[in-house]
Amino acid sequence: MDYAELPLPRELDGLVAAVWTASVPADAPEWTVSEVVPDGNLELIRRHAGRSFWMRDQPPLFAAGLCTRPVGLRLGAGARFTGVKLWPWAWQALGGPCPAGFVNDWIALGEDAPAAVILPPDDDAVIAALVRAFADIAVPPLGRALMAGAGVGQAAQAAGIPLRRLQRHFAGHYGMPPRAYLRLLRLRGALAGMQADDSPLADTAAAQGYADQAHMARDFRTIAGIAPSAARARARGPFV
Repeated sequence: MDYAELPLPRELDGLVAAVWTASVPADAPEWTVSEVVPDGNLELIRRHAGRSFWMRDQPPLFAAGLCTRPVGLRLGAGARFTGVKLWPWAWQALGGPCPAGFVNDWIALGEDAPAAVILPPDDDAVIAALVRAFADIAVPPLGRALMAGAGVGQAAQAAGIPLRRLQRHFAGHYGMPPRAYLRLLRLRGALAGMQADDSPLADTAAAQGYADQAHMARDFRTIAGIAPSAARARARGPFV
């Protein structure tokens, strides 16, 4: 499978995590099996050709929710996709359904869905559509704190709300406790770091705030279902 991410303009920082394209060769086997590592983002995905299956057949336009475990995908020969990874607050700003309603799952979207405006059928127009859609949307203080690696208490302080209210917010809007979401972000950072350079895994663990390499390895096996060394060797973006 070919996977690539498009460069993003600075005005999308903190709202859009990535815009990606993926394709399976037409002469590939009927199904290509792959797994996606959880990363703390929701995804709006358009399939331009072929078939895809995750728990059930997927339509041409769908949204994948926040995930707390690896996602097993089957991608048909000749399948081609464009996807947008959104931070949860960006998804909600676009009027998308509450993320807590489809954790570890996906929902079908029609072309008239509010979020569909950011992923037009012409994949060359995606970046321009994103810039227009988010022109008047700012990253909330909670989002800035989470992306900066704040702990739960720091995130609550940055958002200006009591800790218990933050916990209720995460349960009601994200479908998971804040600590669980922060684990996803830390693993996301570790995977990105491993893909960016050949630094020792112990250095990657330290840079992401893990107590040591063993703690990072446990998180990888628990959340991503794979050892860090295997992820470094096999991962292409979020796919392993």
